[in-house]
Amino acid sequence: MTIYDVLREPIETEKSRYQNAKLHQYVFKVDRRATKTQIREAVETLFDVEVEKVRVIVAPAKRGRGGRLRRRVIVRSPEYKKAIVTIRADQSIDVFEGVK
Repeated sequence: MTIYDVLREPIETEKSRYQNAKLHQYVFKVDRRATKTQIREAVETLFDVEVEKVRVIVAPAKRGRGGRLRRRVIVRSPEYKKAIVTIRADQSIDVFEGVK
């Protein structure tokens, strides 16, 4: 697995924006097979920053009811793995900062 396969996409929510601004943490959707070490290496190589900490969470699949009789359970979105990466306080990742 290459470093380009490890990081899938950044996650942009209100909580992740707060983490960017105050806590210097960035949230990425990552490959299910990726380890903390691989995530650290990928972020350090791609964005040229120093990673202090990596936390990994497997978000469960979201289920909803559907169908004509509303008795069947349908999975709306599959489970995915996300990583919360903390970097040094004096650094930032430009992808999350927007237009400067």
